[in-house]
Amino acid sequence: MTVHFIGAGPGAADLITLRARDLIAAAPVCLYAGSLIPAEVLAHAPSGARLVDTAQMTLDQIIDELSRADATGLDIARLCSGDPSIFSAVAEQMRRLDDLGIDYDVCPGVPAFAAAAASLKRELTVPLVSQSIVLTRTSERATAMPDRETLATLGASRATMVLHLAVQRIDAVVAELIPVYGAQTPVAVVAYASRADEVILRATLATIAAQVKETGLRRTAVIIVGDALGAANFCDSHLYSTDRDRAVTS
Repeated sequence: MTVHFIGAGPGAADLITLRARDLIAAAPVCLYAGSLIPAEVLAHAPSGARLVDTAQMTLDQIIDELSRADATGLDIARLCSGDPSIFSAVAEQMRRLDDLGIDYDVCPGVPAFAAAAASLKRELTVPLVSQSIVLTRTSERATAMPDRETLATLGASRATMVLHLAVQRIDAVVAELIPVYGAQTPVAVVAYASRADEVILRATLATIAAQVKETGLRRTAVIIVGDALGAANFCDSHLYSTDRDRAVTS
Protein backbone atom coordinates (compact mmCIF):
# COMPACT_ATOMS: atom_id res chain seq x y z
CA MET A 1 0.00 0.00 0.00
CA THR A 2 1.25 3.49 -0.83
CA VAL A 3 0.02 7.02 -0.31
CA HIS A 4 0.59 8.97 -3.51
CA PHE A 5 0.88 12.71 -2.91
CA ILE A 6 -0.18 14.06 -6.29
CA GLY A 7 0.10 17.55 -7.70
CA ALA A 8 -3.28 18.13 -9.34
CA GLY A 9 -2.22 21.28 -11.13
CA PRO A 10 -3.43 24.89 -11.00
CA GLY A 11 -7.06 24.33 -11.95
CA ALA A 12 -7.55 23.27 -15.55
CA ALA A 13 -8.49 19.60 -15.58
CA ASP A 14 -6.09 18.78 -18.41
CA LEU A 15 -3.07 20.30 -16.64
CA ILE A 16 -2.18 17.14 -14.74
CA THR A 17 0.57 14.73 -15.69
CA LEU A 18 0.01 11.33 -17.26
CA ARG A 19 1.51 9.82 -14.12
CA ALA A 20 -0.99 11.68 -11.96
CA ARG A 21 -3.89 10.48 -14.10
CA ASP A 22 -2.74 6.86 -13.90
CA LEU A 23 -2.14 6.97 -10.13
CA ILE A 24 -5.63 8.39 -9.54
CA ALA A 25 -7.15 5.77 -11.83
CA ALA A 26 -5.50 2.97 -9.86
CA ALA A 27 -6.29 4.20 -6.33
CA PRO A 28 -9.46 2.95 -4.59
CA VAL A 29 -9.23 5.85 -2.10
CA CYS A 30 -8.82 9.50 -3.08
CA LEU A 31 -8.41 12.44 -0.71
CA TYR A 32 -8.68 15.85 -2.35
CA ALA A 33 -8.60 19.51 -1.41
CA GLY A 34 -12.21 20.60 -1.79
CA SER A 35 -13.07 23.26 -4.36
CA LEU A 36 -9.45 23.48 -5.52
CA ILE A 37 -9.63 20.17 -7.38
CA PRO A 38 -11.84 20.05 -10.50
CA ALA A 39 -14.50 17.37 -10.72
CA GLU A 40 -12.98 16.29 -14.04
CA VAL A 41 -9.78 15.29 -12.22
CA LEU A 42 -11.74 13.28 -9.67
CA ALA A 43 -13.49 11.56 -12.57
CA HIS A 44 -10.24 9.64 -13.23
CA ALA A 45 -10.82 7.71 -9.98
CA PRO A 46 -12.05 4.14 -10.46
CA SER A 47 -15.73 3.30 -10.16
CA GLY A 48 -16.69 2.89 -6.52
CA ALA A 49 -13.61 4.70 -5.19
CA ARG A 50 -13.91 6.36 -1.80
CA LEU A 51 -13.66 10.13 -2.40
CA VAL A 52 -12.89 12.21 0.69
CA ASP A 53 -13.00 16.03 0.66
CA THR A 54 -10.38 17.24 3.15
CA ALA A 55 -11.35 20.92 3.03
CA GLN A 56 -12.91 20.91 6.51
CA MET A 57 -10.77 18.14 8.03
CA THR A 58 -8.01 18.49 10.60
CA LEU A 59 -4.58 16.93 10.17
CA ASP A 60 -5.49 14.18 12.66
CA GLN A 61 -8.62 13.32 10.67
CA ILE A 62 -6.66 13.18 7.43
CA ILE A 63 -4.06 10.88 8.95
CA ASP A 64 -6.84 8.67 10.33
CA GLU A 65 -8.19 8.27 6.78
CA LEU A 66 -4.75 7.37 5.47
CA SER A 67 -4.18 4.93 8.30
CA ARG A 68 -7.50 3.16 7.75
CA ALA A 69 -6.71 2.67 4.08
CA ASP A 70 -3.26 1.41 4.97
CA ALA A 71 -4.72 -1.11 7.38
CA THR A 72 -6.81 -2.59 4.56
CA GLY A 73 -4.00 -2.52 2.00
CA LEU A 74 -5.53 0.16 -0.23
CA ASP A 75 -3.49 2.61 -2.28
CA ILE A 76 -4.43 6.26 -1.78
CA ALA A 77 -4.32 9.22 -4.15
CA ARG A 78 -3.78 12.30 -1.97
CA LEU A 79 -4.44 15.23 -4.30
CA CYS A 80 -2.88 18.64 -3.72
CA SER A 81 -3.56 21.74 -5.79
CA GLY A 82 -0.64 22.95 -7.88
CA ASP A 83 2.61 21.20 -7.01
CA PRO A 84 3.22 19.43 -3.67
CA SER A 85 6.63 21.06 -3.21
CA ILE A 86 5.24 24.50 -2.26
CA PHE A 87 2.49 25.60 0.13
CA SER A 88 0.81 22.19 0.06
CA ALA A 89 1.03 21.18 3.76
CA VAL A 90 2.36 17.76 2.77
CA ALA A 91 5.45 18.04 5.00
CA GLU A 92 3.48 17.47 8.21
CA GLN A 93 1.51 14.64 6.60
CA MET A 94 4.74 12.95 5.50
CA ARG A 95 6.15 13.35 9.02
CA ARG A 96 3.12 11.60 10.49
CA LEU A 97 3.34 8.81 7.90
CA ASP A 98 7.03 8.35 8.68
CA ASP A 99 6.14 7.92 12.36
CA LEU A 100 3.47 5.36 11.44
CA GLY A 101 5.70 3.46 9.00
CA ILE A 102 3.31 4.11 6.09
CA ASP A 103 4.93 4.27 2.65
CA TYR A 104 4.38 7.24 0.34
CA ASP A 105 5.70 8.87 -2.82
CA VAL A 106 5.26 12.22 -4.56
CA CYS A 107 4.06 13.01 -8.08
CA PRO A 108 4.86 16.60 -9.13
CA GLY A 109 2.30 18.92 -10.69
CA VAL A 110 2.06 22.22 -12.56
CA PRO A 111 2.35 25.03 -9.97
CA ALA A 112 0.05 28.03 -10.02
CA PHE A 113 2.85 30.50 -10.70
CA ALA A 114 3.83 28.60 -13.86
CA ALA A 115 0.24 28.57 -15.08
CA ALA A 116 0.00 32.30 -14.34
CA ALA A 117 3.19 33.03 -16.30
CA ALA A 118 1.79 31.03 -19.22
CA SER A 119 -1.42 33.05 -19.18
CA LEU A 120 0.60 36.26 -19.09
CA LYS A 121 2.76 34.98 -21.95
CA ARG A 122 5.82 35.97 -19.96
CA GLU A 123 9.10 34.34 -19.01
CA LEU A 124 9.85 35.22 -15.39
CA THR A 125 13.62 35.00 -15.89
CA VAL A 126 14.83 37.50 -18.50
CA PRO A 127 18.54 37.98 -19.42
CA LEU A 128 20.19 40.77 -17.42
CA VAL A 129 16.79 41.77 -15.98
CA SER A 130 15.97 38.98 -13.54
CA GLN A 131 17.43 35.50 -13.31
CA SER A 132 15.86 34.53 -10.00
CA ILE A 133 12.33 33.94 -8.72
CA VAL A 134 11.25 34.37 -5.10
CA LEU A 135 8.22 32.25 -4.18
CA THR A 136 6.68 33.46 -0.95
CA ARG A 137 3.47 34.41 0.82
CA THR A 138 2.24 36.57 3.70
CA SER A 139 1.17 35.44 7.14
CA GLU A 140 -2.23 37.01 7.78
CA ARG A 141 -4.74 34.31 8.84
CA ALA A 142 -2.07 31.66 8.16
CA THR A 143 1.03 30.13 9.68
CA ALA A 144 3.47 32.85 10.74
CA MET A 145 6.38 33.67 8.48
CA PRO A 146 9.95 33.33 9.77
CA ASP A 147 11.20 36.70 11.06
CA ARG A 148 14.00 36.77 8.47
CA GLU A 149 11.59 36.34 5.54
CA THR A 150 10.06 39.80 5.28
CA LEU A 151 9.02 41.05 1.86
CA ALA A 152 11.63 43.81 2.10
CA THR A 153 14.39 41.29 2.79
CA LEU A 154 13.28 38.87 0.09
CA GLY A 155 12.82 41.66 -2.43
CA ALA A 156 16.16 43.37 -1.82
CA SER A 157 17.63 41.85 -5.00
CA ARG A 158 14.62 43.00 -7.07
CA ALA A 159 14.30 39.47 -8.39
CA THR A 160 10.92 38.44 -9.80
CA MET A 161 8.67 37.83 -6.78
CA VAL A 162 5.60 35.59 -6.75
CA LEU A 163 3.26 35.84 -3.77
CA HIS A 164 0.75 33.13 -3.02
CA LEU A 165 -2.11 33.49 -0.54
CA ALA A 166 -1.62 37.25 -0.35
CA VAL A 167 -4.13 38.99 -2.60
CA GLN A 168 -6.43 39.73 0.34
CA ARG A 169 -3.55 41.79 1.81
CA ILE A 170 -2.82 43.73 -1.37
CA ASP A 171 -2.52 47.11 0.43
CA ALA A 172 0.06 45.76 2.87
CA VAL A 173 1.95 43.98 0.09
CA VAL A 174 2.16 47.16 -1.95
CA ALA A 175 3.27 49.22 1.06
CA GLU A 176 6.07 46.76 1.83
CA LEU A 177 7.29 46.37 -1.76
CA ILE A 178 7.24 49.95 -3.11
CA PRO A 179 10.28 51.03 -1.06
CA VAL A 180 12.21 48.08 -2.48
CA TYR A 181 11.00 47.76 -6.08
CA GLY A 182 9.67 51.25 -6.80
CA ALA A 183 6.12 52.40 -7.46
CA GLN A 184 6.31 51.94 -11.24
CA THR A 185 7.45 48.30 -11.16
CA PRO A 186 5.13 46.08 -13.22
CA VAL A 187 2.72 43.80 -11.35
CA ALA A 188 0.31 41.13 -12.49
CA VAL A 189 -2.37 39.39 -10.46
CA VAL A 190 -3.69 36.16 -11.92
CA ALA A 191 -6.68 34.52 -10.25
CA TYR A 192 -7.91 31.01 -11.06
CA ALA A 193 -4.95 30.53 -13.41
CA SER A 194 -5.72 28.17 -16.32
CA ARG A 195 -9.43 27.90 -15.47
CA ALA A 196 -12.32 29.10 -17.61
CA ASP A 197 -13.03 31.88 -15.08
CA GLU A 198 -9.41 33.08 -15.00
CA VAL A 199 -8.90 36.77 -14.20
CA ILE A 200 -5.76 38.69 -15.20
CA LEU A 201 -4.89 42.15 -13.89
CA ARG A 202 -1.85 44.09 -15.11
CA ALA A 203 -0.69 47.27 -13.41
CA THR A 204 2.17 48.76 -11.38
CA LEU A 205 2.78 48.63 -7.65
CA ALA A 206 1.23 52.09 -7.48
CA THR A 207 -2.02 51.06 -9.15
CA ILE A 208 -2.59 47.34 -8.59
CA ALA A 209 -4.42 47.62 -5.25
CA ALA A 210 -7.23 49.68 -6.78
CA GLN A 211 -7.69 47.12 -9.56
CA VAL A 212 -7.78 44.20 -7.13
CA LYS A 213 -10.42 45.91 -4.99
CA GLU A 214 -12.50 46.90 -8.00
CA THR A 215 -12.45 43.33 -9.27
CA GLY A 216 -13.21 41.91 -5.82
CA LEU A 217 -10.46 39.29 -5.82
CA ARG A 218 -9.99 37.66 -2.41
CA ARG A 219 -8.49 34.22 -2.99
CA THR A 220 -7.02 31.68 -5.43
CA ALA A 221 -4.68 34.25 -6.96
CA VAL A 222 -0.97 34.85 -7.32
CA ILE A 223 0.73 38.24 -7.38
CA ILE A 224 3.78 38.54 -9.63
CA VAL A 225 6.09 41.55 -9.19
CA GLY A 226 9.18 42.52 -11.14
CA ASP A 227 10.74 44.14 -14.16
CA ALA A 228 10.68 40.86 -16.08
CA LEU A 229 6.96 41.42 -16.61
CA GLY A 230 7.57 44.52 -18.70
CA ALA A 231 10.98 43.81 -20.16
CA ALA A 232 11.29 44.47 -23.89
CA ASN A 233 14.76 45.78 -24.75
CA PHE A 234 16.76 42.96 -23.18
CA CYS A 235 19.68 41.08 -24.69
CA ASP A 236 19.29 37.62 -26.20
CA SER A 237 20.34 34.79 -23.93
CA HIS A 238 23.64 32.98 -24.42
CA LEU A 239 21.76 29.73 -25.09
CA TYR A 240 21.29 30.36 -28.81
CA SER A 241 24.06 32.90 -29.32
CA THR A 242 26.33 32.66 -32.37
CA ASP A 243 29.23 33.20 -29.98
CA ARG A 244 28.46 30.05 -28.04
CA ASP A 245 30.91 27.18 -28.44
CA ARG A 246 28.80 24.25 -29.60
CA ALA A 247 31.68 21.83 -30.04
CA VAL A 248 30.84 18.36 -28.70
CA THR A 249 33.48 16.95 -26.40
CA SER A 250 33.79 13.29 -25.48
